[in-house]
Amino acid sequence: MPIKKIILPVLFLLTCGLLNAQNYQPVNADATTGTKKILRFLYSIKGKYILSGQQNYNSDRNVFSDSAKNITGKYPAVWGSDFMNWGDKDLGPQIVEESIKKAKDGYLVTLMWHEGNPTQDPPYDFEKNVKGKLTDKQWTELTTPGTALYNKWIGQIDVVAGYLKQLQDAGVTVLWRPYHEMNGVWFWWGNRKGANGISKLWKMMYDRYTNYHHLNNLLWVWGANAPRDIPYDEAYDYKDFYPGPNYVDILGADVYHFDYEQKDYNDLLKLANGKPIALTETGELPNSKILSVQPQWTWFMVWTSWLWTDNTHDRVKEIYNLPQTLSHDEVKDKLK
Repeated sequence: MPIKKIILPVLFLLTCGLLNAQNYQPVNADATTGTKKILRFLYSIKGKYILSGQQNYNSDRNVFSDSAKNITGKYPAVWGSDFMNWGDKDLGPQIVEESIKKAKDGYLVTLMWHEGNPTQDPPYDFEKNVKGKLTDKQWTELTTPGTALYNKWIGQIDVVAGYLKQLQDAGVTVLWRPYHEMNGVWFWWGNRKGANGISKLWKMMYDRYTNYHHLNNLLWVWGANAPRDIPYDEAYDYKDFYPGPNYVDILGADVYHFDYEQKDYNDLLKLANGKPIALTETGELPNSKILSVQPQWTWFMVWTSWLWTDNTHDRVKEIYNLPQTLSHDEVKDKLK
């Protein structure tokens, strides 16, 4: 009998609390039962399995997941999309609708947000706005309650909170990944080190969403970029941007250019201190050799069209067919 057939039912019992498993709790003490169950599931597969995942544009929410199925014969276990406003078009309602469908069908749902620069008004241009910059003075104003810029930011994040609330009402747990790649230099929230940097803004969002909006269906995913030097992605050490274990459930790395450096992996594991870690974005997929020395990744998430442009069909098939890789069909009944 295949090893998956033996171990997966045991892991499911662990997630339901029917065995003497360690009681891993979300950082939000009021997290929903379903949210706690999913986090326990992630802990139960840690070091044993890796979930397949695929990011989709919010304007075409299934194109790349369908493509993964066409290449491998299997749907990915994790479905993802983005709350980003493309110009003045708010696709939030469509993301909510698709997320509900996916959760009902037994997918894990991960959502992120290329948030608009709050110093400007929509429509948001990606290059000039999302990748725009704030001055130090503007950053201080943004992170100071009561200022005009702070209030404008509150208005922005409250819109997305409304969508996340709809998902909570529908019983959908979200692997919530805001302010991704914060240790890089390209987004307006990027490269802000220290207690008054992105860590402060992260805690502000956490407080607003958890204590004001009572969003108890979120698992907070801190997804940094793999530390790199130019000419690729200029990004810095993880530890300088981490808000701390009381505000993060899962730590992740976005890895492009096949940059699976063992030192970076070890640094992330050390920072996680037992929490799950994930490949929150990938360009080129890891192969079996990489996963043999980096076994703690709990999922991989191919970034949209990189599935086509930076991976051969053979590379995609290889990782989907590894014994430790779990697809949608192998986990769907355990996540509903």
